[in-house]
Amino acid sequence: MKSIPYLLVACFLSLPVCAQEFYFPQRNAAWESKSPTAFKIDSRRIDEAVNFAQENEYSGSRDLRIAILKGFEREPFHEILGPTKKRGAPAGIILKNGYQIAKWGDTKRVDMTFSVTKSFLSTMAGLAFDNGLIADTDDKVVNYIWDGIFDGEHNSKITWEHLLQQNSDWSGELWGGKDWADRPPKEGKLDEWKFRKLNEPGTVMEYNDVRVNVLAYALTHVWRQPMPMVLKEHVMNKIGASTTWRWHGYDHAWTEIDGIQMKSVTGGGHSGAGLFISTEDMARFGLLFLNNGKWENEQIISKEWIKKAIEPSKPNINYGYMWWLNKKGARHWEGLSENIYYAAGFGGNFIVVDIENDLVVVTRWLEPNKIDEFMKFVNTALN
Repeated sequence: MKSIPYLLVACFLSLPVCAQEFYFPQRNAAWESKSPTAFKIDSRRIDEAVNFAQENEYSGSRDLRIAILKGFEREPFHEILGPTKKRGAPAGIILKNGYQIAKWGDTKRVDMTFSVTKSFLSTMAGLAFDNGLIADTDDKVVNYIWDGIFDGEHNSKITWEHLLQQNSDWSGELWGGKDWADRPPKEGKLDEWKFRKLNEPGTVMEYNDVRVNVLAYALTHVWRQPMPMVLKEHVMNKIGASTTWRWHGYDHAWTEIDGIQMKSVTGGGHSGAGLFISTEDMARFGLLFLNNGKWENEQIISKEWIKKAIEPSKPNINYGYMWWLNKKGARHWEGLSENIYYAAGFGGNFIVVDIENDLVVVTRWLEPNKIDEFMKFVNTALN
């Protein structure tokens, strides 16, 4: 046995040393690439996936102001309240163990990322948890935010977890946005929806940007800092992200903390604003999660938080703490690992984390209903 190399023995015994090391790109340095064949991945199949992404561009206008107004035209009172930006062509990156094995389009271009922002916002809650600013996600938010936004018989029951899982049914108005007017049901009268009976917090998931913005507001007060500053200091600087990303709020979304006016950001681009970011910076964020919150030798986000963030919620098996989960539910990608989780945004923006295969896939401006088909192309290349 002594004559057998230690690494071979470790692999046989499934010890951690056998795992392939991850590569972490340095700030402003060229991202190191490797051929897919270096990982026994079919290059031809990867090329097919890239071609598919390029050929299935999101059908909405490249002028995102127009695309937003068209996409949410059913909503009463909907209007553009924050910055927008014309988008580029399809772009993307596929990482294996951190190495770039495929890329397409302009991966340095900064574009709106819409609800992918929610997964960044969720991470701000995670950092608050890790730093003891939030003791428990089951705590009622009214015990932290007492300015009236969580007052009342219903809203006072809401916990941090309810907000993170989008099952709070918070009722009210913030920055001019009315909870009931956000994505109303396609059937029935709006007045009926406005005066509906509220669901008990934690029982029904409803995708709702007003309530996500309530979470951003609450976290801004807990941190006593604007969310972009928290993200920059605690995450983006540490993972070597560029200086090009921006996180916007609505033009009028100001709150005063410690005598200082601070912008409360949005968790998406539903009415403009949200995170504007490059494909490469999105890939860095995905790589951080793939490596369980650790970048090189520094644990940036706790493993405990990531485990909580990707645990299915009771009302929706496909949703955790603002991450979509590939469990066997309504949004399951058939034939792909149930351990895949991802951030998703309007217009076909995705950060996909494939734990079993050590992959991060970022694709932008892909027709949203084509994402599972695209991921099947990638998965076929692995086999």
